[in-house]
Amino acid sequence: MAQIPLVKVACIGDSVTAGYLLANPEKDSYPSQLQVMMGNSYEIKNFGYSGATLLKKGQKPYYKTKQCADAIAFAPDIAIIHLGLNDTDPRSWPNYKDEFDADYAWILDTLKKQNPKVKLYICRLTPIFNEHPRFKSGTRDWFWEIQAHIEKIAKTNQVGLIDLHEKLYIHPDLFPDALHPTKEGATILAQTVYGNITKDFGGLKLASVFTDNMVLQRNQPIVIYGTANGGDPIEISFLEQKQTVITDEYGKWKVRFPAMIQGGPYQMTIKDKVSTIILKNILVGDVWFCSGQSNMAFPLQKSENGMAEVKKAIANSKLRLLNWKVIQETDDMAWDSVTLAKTNQLKFFSGSWAVCDSTSARDFSAIAYYFGKNITHEENVPIGLIQVAVGGSPIESWIDRYTLEHDDKVVDILTNWRKSDFIMPWVRERAEVNLKNAINPKQRHPYEPCYNFEAGVEAFTQFPIKGVLWYQGESNAHNVSLYKHLMPIMVQSWRKAWGTDFPFYYVQLSSTDRPTWPEFRDMQNRLQSQIPNSGMAISMDYGDEKNVHPIKKKEVADRLARLALHYTYKKSIISNGPIALKAVQKMETIHISFASAKQLITSDKKAVLGFELVTDKGKHLETEARIINNQVVISVPKGENIKTVLYAWKPFTLANLVNEAGLPCSTFRLELNL
Repeated sequence: MAQIPLVKVACIGDSVTAGYLLANPEKDSYPSQLQVMMGNSYEIKNFGYSGATLLKKGQKPYYKTKQCADAIAFAPDIAIIHLGLNDTDPRSWPNYKDEFDADYAWILDTLKKQNPKVKLYICRLTPIFNEHPRFKSGTRDWFWEIQAHIEKIAKTNQVGLIDLHEKLYIHPDLFPDALHPTKEGATILAQTVYGNITKDFGGLKLASVFTDNMVLQRNQPIVIYGTANGGDPIEISFLEQKQTVITDEYGKWKVRFPAMIQGGPYQMTIKDKVSTIILKNILVGDVWFCSGQSNMAFPLQKSENGMAEVKKAIANSKLRLLNWKVIQETDDMAWDSVTLAKTNQLKFFSGSWAVCDSTSARDFSAIAYYFGKNITHEENVPIGLIQVAVGGSPIESWIDRYTLEHDDKVVDILTNWRKSDFIMPWVRERAEVNLKNAINPKQRHPYEPCYNFEAGVEAFTQFPIKGVLWYQGESNAHNVSLYKHLMPIMVQSWRKAWGTDFPFYYVQLSSTDRPTWPEFRDMQNRLQSQIPNSGMAISMDYGDEKNVHPIKKKEVADRLARLALHYTYKKSIISNGPIALKAVQKMETIHISFASAKQLITSDKKAVLGFELVTDKGKHLETEARIINNQVVISVPKGENIKTVLYAWKPFTLANLVNEAGLPCSTFRLELNL
């Protein structure tokens, strides 16, 4: 019997292909690992050359190397080309970038001449991370320019495109020198190439957000997505509608059903040639994504009257909860090796949808629960709440990598974050405790910049939502100006990721004995005017002088619900407390006018508390304030030159100004109008 010839695969590239930095490249490089995966029917050869450029006029052009000549002489049946990383060198890209496309076409055409039937793949580049010495001086920007060229080259030359970037961009821990992957990183490369060649992506799987009891967003196209083997037809049946989609060459599939009104419960069936998935008890309603740090994660059972509420939460069939639970809290303890490994693998969160009852509500966010209960009652619509929150997490951990890398003000926060002054000392200290047993110097942690986006948020960005609830800031209160910069960036990046300008409602920090909090609360208040379609719920009147976790959550959640009911659901209700407009001095008194206040009153029906005056010499004066003709009037001490009016400017404040709806006025700072 004639022997079937082996399928010859040439892996062409630079040091990443060659296996630079690996202890045993002949065994551990991605081509060597690919050989094991592909089996004995394939002959896979490594033609990687460290330092090689694709550009012929680059500092070390690949086309001049012995490896290039050998790859061409090999006459492969399949060629995988990963070149371009070294073209980010200032000696190459700025000088010769206009020749990149032609030089790439040359190597493709040359391989075709050797074997006209060769199957050619070119690769999106593996990542270059921010620690690279030339990252900010050019490499970062040139890298992304080259990525765009590679995608265009694949289309123009009608060759396959393998994405070696996507699955590694979320793993800086696998790049010790910011450029070359470890053995585990090489495994991911080999698996990616294997899938693209064989179209074997492990069969039919749904994205993790799709489970029994879920809520799908009403009045928007319903998007169902997952993975399967390349080329496999996937059939989805939902509400007497049936759609079939062919899985793409990367193992991904997605279908869109027309927008639907609220309703349910429904059933959905998803199947391929060999398996069937049935999802039951599905509702169509509104989905709210609830995120932040410990005050968002604060469970219902620990809130004021929480256990009584847990007992009442029996089978609220219109309220559904997805608690994306963490595998380990960031408590004051060292994590074990299993937790450390799963954290590096981005397996820090897991969960599935549940009907709201006394079991599922117990450990769910009290803020989110009370918000959802309120909206369900007022709107009579099914509500799905997705909780993704981590106690102690800074805002940097919730922002995607590309956004931080391209922000010159904060890009350095990505470098050695555990020693960075950008990060609050407490946050760094707690991370050091958790990571005491870590071996990898780049061990991941949910306080690390980008981590919670990569491990948590990103899993939901294709899943349509109604809006976002956000309660975070305690772990950033040390640097008010930085947060002022980062929060609008985060909101913008999330809206870009979801592809919609959803409403974004957030809770202002409470009041407690921490010196920067008044300025932080004022900054949060001002951000409402900078972030479109946003609103802020005030919580300082429910604060605790000694505890950063106040237990009165229902009252704060109801204020978030008021914002949503008014601005998103268009109910004619009062949703904001008094908003200070201007302060004007008239003789020996200062008059402060307010919007959103038909009637200014105090919450306790007693004297107005919380106002201070600041003189031109910086002296703070606490003086009597009165409500006259729906303005606050403050007497100016004789001989003092007043420049500024402060309200609720104590870390823990007893300020008591409210409007006719009982909603409080925010901490504020007003310069005097002369």
